[in-house]
Amino acid sequence: MAAPPLPAESFAAEPLLPVNPTLGIVLGALLVAAAGVAAVARLADHDGRGYARAIGTAGLRAAVQLAAVSYVIGWVVRAVPLLLGFIALMFAVAVRTAGRRITANRTWWWAAVPIAAGVLPVVAVLLLTGLVPLKGIALIPITGILIGGALTATVLAGRRCLDELHSRYGEVEAGLALGLLEREARLEVARPVASDALLPGLDQTRTVGLVTLPGAFVGMLLGGASPVDAGAVQLFVLVALLMVQAVAVALVLELVARGRLHRRDGGPAASRTLGRAEGE
Repeated sequence: MAAPPLPAESFAAEPLLPVNPTLGIVLGALLVAAAGVAAVARLADHDGRGYARAIGTAGLRAAVQLAAVSYVIGWVVRAVPLLLGFIALMFAVAVRTAGRRITANRTWWWAAVPIAAGVLPVVAVLLLTGLVPLKGIALIPITGILIGGALTATVLAGRRCLDELHSRYGEVEAGLALGLLEREARLEVARPVASDALLPGLDQTRTVGLVTLPGAFVGMLLGGASPVDAGAVQLFVLVALLMVQAVAVALVLELVARGRLHRRDGGPAASRTLGRAEGE
């Protein structure tokens, strides 16, 4: 016998956390604890820069940015030009963040290619089919999720590719000595590690509903949607993210193989195979 439907009031909108001084104190304590753990464990990047300060800065930036966005969104959704301008700003920040995280030179702007190539087709399909209206209250969160997914995949794939080519430049040279083209020699080394950038998205999709309830699902429930509607939206988001991230990883791999994304540092082969664009 089918279970009786839950009453509509069960899904009435209500805040997940109360916005009060207690929340601020708990957030501050968690941020200090996270930075403290990073400091005690000496967590740092390849250049020896500790992550304790980065954690604190990231938390404070998030607070300021979310406070600003909370007010701005209510303003930009009133007009399409403002809405598109806000989305363009989201895209520009993602490109800058991904590009600078991957490379420290002028090739950072190439990160726009994998992010745009993954996100734009999905958003275009949503708008053309009418699944999402050209309204900020619907378009901004979905576009933001897709851009964020593309950003993560681009950074992971780019950094892993360049790190691998730097540490295994001898194998690239060996491939060139055997007659491989430079692009082919780089692909042989970089492709396996670039593919690992898909793992977070795959794991999230495989375990959804069993390990975690993602933000889109929880957000719709808190907004008053039924579990079926929330589940359908979350399924679409997860599948769309898989496509966006697959495109981003594939294009990052191609850009690295062609020397468009590269670093200044590296060994003899790295300077030849990765840094050729330096003199362009």
